[in-house]
Amino acid sequence: MRIMAFDYGTKRIGIAVTDPMQIIATGLDTIHPNQIIEYLKKYLQTEPVERFIVGEPKQMDNTPSQSAIHVKGFVNLLKKTFPDIPIEMLDERFTSKMASATIAQSGMNKKHRQNKALVDTISAVILLQSWMEGQNR
Repeated sequence: MRIMAFDYGTKRIGIAVTDPMQIIATGLDTIHPNQIIEYLKKYLQTEPVERFIVGEPKQMDNTPSQSAIHVKGFVNLLKKTFPDIPIEMLDERFTSKMASATIAQSGMNKKHRQNKALVDTISAVILLQSWMEGQNR
């Protein structure tokens, strides 16, 4: 079964998923929050997902950031819609900066580097990789 991670934003949700053996994290998509539940229902019809990982937005002092309330609403919606799939929260500080740096180092042109949807998807990949590394310790 796969593990799925979300980098939640009020405009876009970056989604990453593992392979069925949970070895590699790959960017899946970037979806508008209004479309996420239908997207997931369709995805879950063909791909079993063992758990959801959701980025937890925090300030530098470890307190919840302004967007934490939106993430909490998203998590509650996931719990209500998919009650059999456990959800774990993971500190997402620096994932967007790391994603932007990864894109910059990839040699992509400026237009691609400014693609916020790509940043969100790569942020979700970084989040998922971080979770997987934590499991392997």
